Amino acid sequence: MEMYLQEVGALTMRWVKRLSREKFSMLFTLFQPMVFWLIFFGNLFQRTANTEVVQAPNYISFLAAGVVVMTILNNGLAGGVDLLFDKENGFLERLMSTPISRTSVIMSRFVFVMTITSLQVLVILGVAYLFGVRPVTGFGGIVVIVLIGLLFGVGLTAISMALAFSVKSHGDFFSMLGFLSLPMILLSTALVPMSAMPGWMAALAKLNPMTWAIDAIRPLILTGWAAALPKLGIVVIVMAVFDTICLWGASRAFRKTLG
Repeated sequence: MEMYLQEVGALTMRWVKRLSREKFSMLFTLFQPMVFWLIFFGNLFQRTANTEVVQAPNYISFLAAGVVVMTILNNGLAGGVDLLFDKENGFLERLMSTPISRTSVIMSRFVFVMTITSLQVLVILGVAYLFGVRPVTGFGGIVVIVLIGLLFGVGLTAISMALAFSVKSHGDFFSMLGFLSLPMILLSTALVPMSAMPGWMAALAKLNPMTWAIDAIRPLILTGWAAALPKLGIVVIVMAVFDTICLWGASRAFRKTLG
């Protein structure tokens, strides 16, 4: 067990060092969701959004939960990118020939992606605070928001790594990411409440795990524990099913690629 933890730690530090050498990429990764979605998009529609429809003091308050989950979505789906490049340049094959546990490679990537995602969530909530969005559930609510994000992120990262092991080129990988991410965002309650959607979109949104994550996080920010607790129980069940399916698919792709 101690050896396994050392392997995971060493491989995780490899991802950290790679990111630290790419200063611009690191800053863009941390601040892109905040700048483009929360600040630009939120303020752009601040005056046009009907507060009675979104059931929030203002649109930025409503959008905050959506931006948090969109960030988790983008990070999770991009989680397999570095593994894909390692596969293409032959490093992954050389790594697998060494006497290390193969699952440590996957686990290290999970740890790295989830750590970066948690930092982003905290940055977004901090910036939202500057715009007057203060989670009514306090510090405990923030902790629960991060935990929900981690539950959702596990399944998304598993999808990304399954794609990384399955596709033949990074062009195919990024095409599939684009195909997955935008429909998931639009067919969720990230930007508008379900009551404002056409019937067919609302039906599809109910099948989207992203919707359940957003709907569990939003009352933690806007209304309080009484409204949040029933949705927290549901989101844990939904995410458990979602993560189980995604991890099963990722494990099959991993075994098929590396044996």
